[in-house]
Amino acid sequence: MVVTEKRKITPRPQSMRERAERVETREAKMIAALSPNLNVMVKAVRKAGHRMIRDFGEVANLQVSQKAPGDFVSNADTMTEKILIESLHEDRPDYGFIGEELGITPAQHDSHFTWIIDPIDGTTNFLHAIPIFAISVALRQDDEIIAGVTYNPVTSELYYAEKGKGAFLMTPTGNVRLRVSGRKQLSYALVGSNGFTNRKNRDTLDKVVSKVASIRYNGCTTLSLAAVAAGQLDFYIATQFKLWDLAVGLLLIREAGGYVGSFAGATQLDQIVEQHTLLASNMVLKETVKKMIGV
Repeated sequence: MVVTEKRKITPRPQSMRERAERVETREAKMIAALSPNLNVMVKAVRKAGHRMIRDFGEVANLQVSQKAPGDFVSNADTMTEKILIESLHEDRPDYGFIGEELGITPAQHDSHFTWIIDPIDGTTNFLHAIPIFAISVALRQDDEIIAGVTYNPVTSELYYAEKGKGAFLMTPTGNVRLRVSGRKQLSYALVGSNGFTNRKNRDTLDKVVSKVASIRYNGCTTLSLAAVAAGQLDFYIATQFKLWDLAVGLLLIREAGGYVGSFAGATQLDQIVEQHTLLASNMVLKETVKKMIGV
């Protein structure tokens, strides 16, 4: 008689790939639950982000040119923009485009919708292998931003908002609702800025620095504005920005309960851009900050 030994079978540990697939499935479900416009936008930035991660790992080999002092463009910008445009156009062929490299492409067939895109905000960071940069896509209906997405593909931070529906950070395990900070005292405030160029503006920044806890320059306006929406920065001031730098952040902050306007008090997106000054803050600090900078 042959006795067969029964062996206890230990379940095989999950492979890294299997765990990643489960995470991807959760994220796919979260994306599928978004509105049709946000669904299109999130898929587009994630698709572009895959290419950008590869380029980020090979920054030393990228072809780079200088448009102006301190203003660089790389083939990564170009390819990211191409992927974004192709992806968005495939799903919304009548929508127009506005972008840093692209310029303006009018909407077709009487459409009232325009994509505002920035393939890489924080290009200088990207080219120096600093993982603080983002892809941003905003959707404008006539003169109003109705949806926006900011995505850092290296850290997987994905911020999104839709008019009247709140602002969120999407994580692998769920969505976190964003709220601006409730800080009331300037002496405790953490402030963001992108720097000031002329003497008058530097004097303004000096006033701020002397009154607050600390100031941060991260080289990426879109992520700084997302940080205001998330309550990580108490306010943000700037005089150097473009339409595509501000479009998503404006919606994120307002949907998170904050304020966005020019130093003079303009609150329409185009007016803020024309006046070349930006204050983004919680509702408690905005008047205090205005008085401090003399407006």
